[in-house]
Amino acid sequence: MSAFTALQTGPLRRLPDFARLMRLDRPIGTWLLMWPTLCALWLAADGMPSRHILVIFVLGVYLMRAAGCIINDYADRNFDGHVKRTKERPLATGRISAREALTLFAILLVAAFVLVCFTNPFTVMLSFGAAALAALYPFMKRYTHLPQLVLGAAFSWSIPMAFAAVTGSVPAAAWWLFFANLVWTLMYDTQYAMVDRDDDLKIGVKSTAILFGSLDLAILAMLQALVLLLLIGLGLSFSLDGYFWIMLLGIAALFVHQQWLTRHRSREGCFQAFLNNHWVGVVMFAGISLATWPA
Repeated sequence: MSAFTALQTGPLRRLPDFARLMRLDRPIGTWLLMWPTLCALWLAADGMPSRHILVIFVLGVYLMRAAGCIINDYADRNFDGHVKRTKERPLATGRISAREALTLFAILLVAAFVLVCFTNPFTVMLSFGAAALAALYPFMKRYTHLPQLVLGAAFSWSIPMAFAAVTGSVPAAAWWLFFANLVWTLMYDTQYAMVDRDDDLKIGVKSTAILFGSLDLAILAMLQALVLLLLIGLGLSFSLDGYFWIMLLGIAALFVHQQWLTRHRSREGCFQAFLNNHWVGVVMFAGISLATWPA
């Protein structure tokens, strides 16, 4: 049997469905989790971190993002079929069962935990918070209009973990980055929620896009301004040089561009604004890595 035939008719034929369940075909979420993690590692190490710590956190980002996508789809399996953007997801269509999804979720969590065991006890302790937030977020949209805030905490938890792994502690200055990333995540996930707002209103799913209503663009602008203010506090706390401040100007320009993209609140415009945050992460990491470059 050829490899192609095995892929079409054998057990391997389901691999594409599991890949889609883990969003391996949509890496934007991985990068949005990766950039602040790398920023934290570089700040904690005052330059490039050690190789083994870098490998642990890069692999951990991939594992935890995949696990988060699975538990999100498990929580939404009875809703995704009613949303235009998500109706073809493997759990919504039945190509993957709920039991299979939970099994894969558990495997990914165990793999991530094994990785973190190669750091130190403090980081291991913090990792339980990461797992709890990843599991909690998808269910929040049933009970609160602020699930994006919980996602912000989940996507920011790697920051104190990175400092703990590198230095054995979490300095007060690290929380500037934590809260900047939390607010940034709240902002870009609101843009993402604006894509599905009409569908979510019909099926009763809550989000900040629904909560903000007609004030959404103004609140997004305020959140973007708050991100910049928190990053200014970060730069001052770590005494970062000119590269960091140039980076801030770049992020401000990207935020203005996002406001332009979302001005009509169209699905495509809001989704493009969300995707544009990848470049916010690129610019942020570039500024921090250059500012901490060894003299």
